[in-house]
Amino acid sequence: MHTLNKYQKALQNHPFNLSDNQVTENVNQIILENFAENNHMNTYKLLYSCLDLTSLKTTDTREHIWKMTQKINDLEGSNPEIDNIAAICVYPNFVKTVNEALTANVNIACVAGGFPSAQTFLEVKIAETAIAVTQGADEVDIPINVGLFLNEEYEEMCDELTEIKFACHEARMKVILETGALKTAKNIYEASILALYSGADFLKTSTGKEYKGATPEAAYLMCTAIKSYYKKTGDKVGFKASGGISTIEDAVKYYTIVKTILGKDWCNKELFRIGTSRLADILLEKINK
Repeated sequence: MHTLNKYQKALQNHPFNLSDNQVTENVNQIILENFAENNHMNTYKLLYSCLDLTSLKTTDTREHIWKMTQKINDLEGSNPEIDNIAAICVYPNFVKTVNEALTANVNIACVAGGFPSAQTFLEVKIAETAIAVTQGADEVDIPINVGLFLNEEYEEMCDELTEIKFACHEARMKVILETGALKTAKNIYEASILALYSGADFLKTSTGKEYKGATPEAAYLMCTAIKSYYKKTGDKVGFKASGGISTIEDAVKYYTIVKTILGKDWCNKELFRIGTSRLADILLEKINK
């Protein structure tokens, strides 16, 4: 029971006392007070550099992923006022394709660990992660086992993450909470704390698959957990919003939440990401206009 106590202690070290309604009120207040001052061209340029351009379709082919990568290569240095996107995010079997095609200064990210449900053998999750890293992944997006969390089997859930983290070696582990399945504010906050104590380099909202994607409330809760963890440990962990973000207004809202709660130190691609398949073109068109 020693390990289990460690995780219970972690939760006790980061108490949470807000109702779901209070979280919504706090989020609305942050947006009301701070959105306008962030809704401008400099923010759009920064947001573009914080994108994880994502393709996670059943129909993905090597040709499609190669062309997507070439498009990013072509954008490298095309506008001296903006940095290229942060990463290209694909299924693990396409990491090698991106690695072979990529010439731009952009990271390679992939999903792994039994994405999107995490419902497979730990050995498979570890092997999938390790192979992806060997083939060139700089970042690996891993879902938590939501079933274990909801059943309060924290030790098994966290041990899985810790072992996958070891398989990442130098690559960064972005832990996906699947906030749409966690539902309540308390669940999202506590899952955040447990993921942080299991070695997450980033917390990510959603897979964008079965459940509702990112919400401002989830972002608020995750950033609050990251702030609390930073105060206790001095470790800066990143935040990634993902799932259904397709407008500039949405992106600015997430930026506003991160900036308000965590501060300007988090407003860069090292600590803030937005996962999207559509927003890159929309932002680029707006910036180039």
